[in-house]
Amino acid sequence: MVDAVASISAIVLLAVVTMATRVSGVWLMSYVAITPRIEAFLKYMSVSVLVAIVVTTTWSAGPRIWLSVGTAALAMAATRSAVGAMLAGTALAALARSLGF
Repeated sequence: MVDAVASISAIVLLAVVTMATRVSGVWLMSYVAITPRIEAFLKYMSVSVLVAIVVTTTWSAGPRIWLSVGTAALAMAATRSAVGAMLAGTALAALARSLGF
């Protein structure tokens, strides 16, 4: 019973903290004048965070994942479609796994 209470408490606390950071970020940005430089920063910030997560995960993974991420990157460069890139990378990972690679 204690584990259930602790787990639920942790989930609720994390939800409150997440909500507070999102609301406070919007509130703080309401006081900032959006210049072209700030707009460019905000536009590319999420991409850079995603790339940082993917690169560190890929770096510690095996060759199958390296090939899959490389395929996804090439598909993204060729098609400019994030969904297509994810599908291509996932398909190659599944194929490589089914072949025992």
